[in-house]
Amino acid sequence: MEPMNIRNRMLHILVALLSGAAGLALAMVPSSAPAQNANTAPFTVTPITSPAGPNSSEPQFTMQGNRVILSWIEGDEDHSTLRFAERTATAWTPTQNVHSSNQINVNAVDLPSVQLLANGTLAAQWTDKNGPNPEASNVRISFSSDKGRTWSAPVSPHHDGTQTEHGFVSLFQAPGAGAGLGIVWLDGRNTNPNDATGDMALRASTYDAAGKQLRETVVDPRVCECCSTATATTSDGVIVAYRDRSPREIRDIYVTSFSGAAWSTPVLVHADNWELQGCPINGPAVSARGREVAVAWFTAKDDQGQAFVAFSHDAGRTFGQPVRVDGGRSLGHVGVYLLPDGSAVVSGVEIVDSAAQFRARKVTAAGVRSNVVNVAGEGDPDTRSPRLAGNATELLFAWTESDENDVQHVNVGRAALAAK
Repeated sequence: MEPMNIRNRMLHILVALLSGAAGLALAMVPSSAPAQNANTAPFTVTPITSPAGPNSSEPQFTMQGNRVILSWIEGDEDHSTLRFAERTATAWTPTQNVHSSNQINVNAVDLPSVQLLANGTLAAQWTDKNGPNPEASNVRISFSSDKGRTWSAPVSPHHDGTQTEHGFVSLFQAPGAGAGLGIVWLDGRNTNPNDATGDMALRASTYDAAGKQLRETVVDPRVCECCSTATATTSDGVIVAYRDRSPREIRDIYVTSFSGAAWSTPVLVHADNWELQGCPINGPAVSARGREVAVAWFTAKDDQGQAFVAFSHDAGRTFGQPVRVDGGRSLGHVGVYLLPDGSAVVSGVEIVDSAAQFRARKVTAAGVRSNVVNVAGEGDPDTRSPRLAGNATELLFAWTESDENDVQHVNVGRAALAAK
């Protein structure tokens, strides 16, 4: 992992993909692509009022049941504020602040978030700068027991004290009676940022309902250095999706589950066998209903940028064959939302007419894909941080764009779901 700012790494990778540099020729969909439904698009995305103000970026959704929270950063790298709002039936709750500082890390892939817990407590996470190396960061957590009006003093789930990277956090409601927050993150305490040696680990911790930390655990001792994690709740517990890193530099997607006692042995979602000497900065997404699970991810095996989704009917213990999602030139940055009928909406970024577009499709476990839906970015190559969530009545999309004055703004769109 080169000691380079994450946003710069993303820009370099995007330029390489757009231009075909580094040998990455993004091939069109082969003749063996999944069947496509000839009907019209399965939903229509319409813009809605965003709760975020000017100079906003880094949107992130979290869900607890049918309740959806959108968080984002306002400001810049010199001084930033983590803010959030909850989706209501027709709009958003008033925007509230979590934390303001000149130490918050601001980048388009390692995103802060605000998670609602079962007892009504809100938990927020972000990363702070930690020393002169731009990769060095500390995870910070804060709690609110009064619906976000006030927040506790920030704490860290890790206590190693090293000036290394800690981040790419996912929060979840920990399973079990009396349980509170659960958290997973990438932990670089065993890496050396000066010479890019050592292993990044996936670590986890849990807190009780009062906010007391209970334990810290190594889930996987060697994972991809800067690919985001993702979590969802099944009827068997919590499932976490992440990008692994083998001794041969194979960087495929794995899942692991937590029932409240211990983390399960990681399970390979699909053997892409993508060998890469570096991190693609492109993590997976996961969604669940009961024991049904859908995992979406990006890979560039054989120099082809592709997005896939795979389905599990046993809470992530096994997965069926993956279904190709993209239309031929994927940049990844996927999202997934599992629908009540067992199909999934999968989103991601694709190159269309030399511009990056945020797109989505409905996909079934049998491999049937709907027509593509353009969410954002048509004619605009500046669409960043694409996000997808949903509740009982609608799909929600969020992304960052810059206006003609180069001012960033978090935009939001919705698509109505058919009433059941």
